[in-house]
Amino acid sequence: MSAGATGRPPGASRAAILAWLAAILVASVVASVMVGSVRLSPWDVLRGLVEGGSQDTAATIVRKIRLPRTLLAGIVGACLSVAGLGFQAISRNPLADPSVLGVSSGASFGLMVAILLGVAGPTSSPILPTLFAFAGALLAAVLVYAIAQVDGRLPVTTLLLSGVIIGLFFTSCVMLATVVLAAAELQGVVFWLMGNLAPANPGTLVVLAVVLAVGVTVLARQAPRLNLLALGDEQALQLGVEAERVKRAVFVAASLVTGAAISAAGSIGFVGLIVPHAARLLLGPDNRALVPTSVGLGAAFLILADLGARTIAAPTELPVGVITSFCGAPLFVYLLRRRRGAEAW
Repeated sequence: MSAGATGRPPGASRAAILAWLAAILVASVVASVMVGSVRLSPWDVLRGLVEGGSQDTAATIVRKIRLPRTLLAGIVGACLSVAGLGFQAISRNPLADPSVLGVSSGASFGLMVAILLGVAGPTSSPILPTLFAFAGALLAAVLVYAIAQVDGRLPVTTLLLSGVIIGLFFTSCVMLATVVLAAAELQGVVFWLMGNLAPANPGTLVVLAVVLAVGVTVLARQAPRLNLLALGDEQALQLGVEAERVKRAVFVAASLVTGAAISAAGSIGFVGLIVPHAARLLLGPDNRALVPTSVGLGAAFLILADLGARTIAAPTELPVGVITSFCGAPLFVYLLRRRRGAEAW
């Protein structure tokens, strides 16, 4: 059987695709560091990284502002992409995404609770906010899957409706919580709710990188089993895969990385929908290839989206969630229309 018949590119083509994706990621990082209100040349960037002192303007811009923000965008994009891939794999539904399923809203609610309790703020440790966001994401995901299940199955329509309901519920809770915030805090929270990559401190980057490593490790270890799970639970069980155990592991890992991403950058929608779908179009359905591809492609996508958010309406900065929504909403409509009729209401 040919590679085209199986939906997988041959080895040489796959290697070429991965090389192109790596080049795109590197180019997106370079462009993000160079472009802004103050344009820097490649030489300025290199000098700022290697030898620039504290009085060097280029070094300050690169080291203190643009490079940390670029790293944050890359890690958050990778987290959301991996989470989307995990949710799609265990539900066997390409429409599953942290924002669509209400998981992002649950994470936002968890972080809002942390803010109200005084354990989340500019000077606080990033660990506690991440745990609160993870708890909120996990709660939302559990509620969605509990409501959506019909005779042990997850029909696409009930899954999406459950996600919308739970997402609206937690979004309402977040909006209600903003009423008790002081005016000085409210503007920052509202901007964060639309996706904000501006505050990037080293502690946050470290916590995010660790959480991403955990999530990627779990999905990479489960990738062969997820491939078998795509055949259906019964067939996977006959092939020796404990379907529910695999689903739980991926479920928790995807919720964890979603919570970490939301706690660092706010609610950024559709990344987990766009990137895994694009990765499948490039490399086919093999999750062993999709996991690392989603990491790199997700990082590049959000870095470029943030670059657009900073430059499209300069000097005004747009929330990065606006850019990702403009890209993701049409794709979501397309995928939904393509699947319409596959399942009854």
